[in-house]
Amino acid sequence: MKMTRILAFVAGALLVNVTSPVTAQNIVVGGKNFTEQQIMSQMTAQLLQAKGFKVDVKAGMGSAVLRQAQENGQIDVYWEYTGTSLITYNKINDRMSAADTYAKVKDLDAAKGLVWLNPSKANNTYSLAMNQDDAKKQGIVSISDLAAKVKGGAKLTFASNAEFYARPDGLKPLEQAYGFEFPRESVKRMDTGLVYQALKEKQVDVGLVFATDGRIPAFNFVVLKDDKGFFPNYALTPVVRKQVLDANPKLAEYLNALSAKLDDATMARLNASVDVDKKTVEDVAKTFLKEQGLV
Repeated sequence: MKMTRILAFVAGALLVNVTSPVTAQNIVVGGKNFTEQQIMSQMTAQLLQAKGFKVDVKAGMGSAVLRQAQENGQIDVYWEYTGTSLITYNKINDRMSAADTYAKVKDLDAAKGLVWLNPSKANNTYSLAMNQDDAKKQGIVSISDLAAKVKGGAKLTFASNAEFYARPDGLKPLEQAYGFEFPRESVKRMDTGLVYQALKEKQVDVGLVFATDGRIPAFNFVVLKDDKGFFPNYALTPVVRKQVLDANPKLAEYLNALSAKLDDATMARLNASVDVDKKTVEDVAKTFLKEQGLV
């Protein structure tokens, strides 16, 4: 009788182990150090918690540090941009379509044990922006128009974060592609958040922005058309360690469902809720997940 009870207990324990892998798995969600990434890490955490996962959040990291942490197995999932992986992590500077960029990074990163799930329609590429009234007054619609003005002697100042200033897809290659160059004294390097403020207060004429940033419409900025197609596609996409995904295949279903709800306008609205309306990242994430029926 005693042996029967022991066998029944073991069988029950095995059954629990087989049928409830979710509760046994602790998922570490990462994120970078700007608003959109903070929102995505919080939404991912809340979504997975609602599905029964135990979640740790490690947000606010730099791009290179976060990527290395995932490759080292310290971060299980975070939302990356296709263009960042292509250029920064895989050192490929070829111009590709959005579909080809995704296919390329999916293939290259698979060799590193990373799985790219379905890309969203949110393309948070770099952009150059001006105050709408200033751009209209000077007749600047595109980056080519801006280049022509600078080459013609217009004293236009440009605000950029330090990363873009030095990136392989950053300022110098952009200037080469469009055949112009800001004078050294006209380039003001500052934190990303300060770029928007400086442009809003007209301390600078042109600023580096992210295409899905909610402050663009809120501050009445206009994005200059990238008429030479310099900036690559930066599709916001969930990336998961293969080892973790293999152990928890439902992760793909949950994260792909969230990815399908995202586009440029949606991300701009969510970002503005935090940066302009001053709502908390946690509340913005919670409201969106409920509105979309994801939790």
